[in-house]
Amino acid sequence: MTRDKTDLDVLKRGTQELIMVLLWQSGTAIIVWLDGSVHSFLFRKAIMQIKNNVFIVTGGASGLGEGTARLLAQHGGKVVIADMQDEKGQAIAAELGGVFVHCDVANEDNAAAVVAKAQSLGKLSGLVNCAGIATAERTVGKTGPHLLAGFQRTININLVGSFNMIRLAAQAMSTNEPEATGERGVLISTASVAAYDGQIGQAAYSASKGGIVGMTLPIARDLSKLGIRNMTIAPGIFGTPMMFSMPKEVQEALAAGVPFPSRLGTPMDYAKLVMHILDNDMLNGEVIRLDGAIRLPPK
Repeated sequence: MTRDKTDLDVLKRGTQELIMVLLWQSGTAIIVWLDGSVHSFLFRKAIMQIKNNVFIVTGGASGLGEGTARLLAQHGGKVVIADMQDEKGQAIAAELGGVFVHCDVANEDNAAAVVAKAQSLGKLSGLVNCAGIATAERTVGKTGPHLLAGFQRTININLVGSFNMIRLAAQAMSTNEPEATGERGVLISTASVAAYDGQIGQAAYSASKGGIVGMTLPIARDLSKLGIRNMTIAPGIFGTPMMFSMPKEVQEALAAGVPFPSRLGTPMDYAKLVMHILDNDMLNGEVIRLDGAIRLPPK
């Protein structure tokens, strides 16, 4: 006899033993019991819906953000690109059927405008923070001490900007109707392996990325009762516009330093991890290194 069920209640049959359980991607499970009876049921899938939901991608006009915006759009997501690069951001948004909003992530009004635009398009389900800058200056160099203004600017954009977007997006997500799993949204920020293996000249950059690592767990705990997850990705050596501005021989040397695969990471490598984080609701409050097992030397 076959009966349809909507959850795992069919498994509650005391000590009766199973012969097998077959799970299908469609969400159907077939259970064959020792007594020969068979049941089929639909199991609840803890998968965030991408199609027709809204996702903000800061820094979405290039590099890791652009790759993420493109993959989300391929899966039917409505993408809001928040960036300072107006011309390129508008072109990519138009190509993807998304929306572009000029945004300095550290500016409260700019960030609020991005979130408001996202909410006007539908359910804001995700934020991916890719906006940031990379700086290099020694604590004491040939011309004197590290410029304080440069340190403050790096912290303001990379760390304060990420938190600014997180706090406003989380507030918006808290008003969402929860999914069957209780989830209301997902926040993903970008740190760097430099948060752990900062090189000479990276005091400001490592501090900014280390701050993102440090706030990952407490933010996840803050938002747990609201059903909002918070995750961070720490990329290694990636092929981004900033990297491609370096001489070819420098790029090749950096790629050779990655144990395996011995290549530069790509925006698609990053975007695929974003998709997995969105898909897997047990990922929360954690930093994932995406680096091919590299550990950066001092210089």
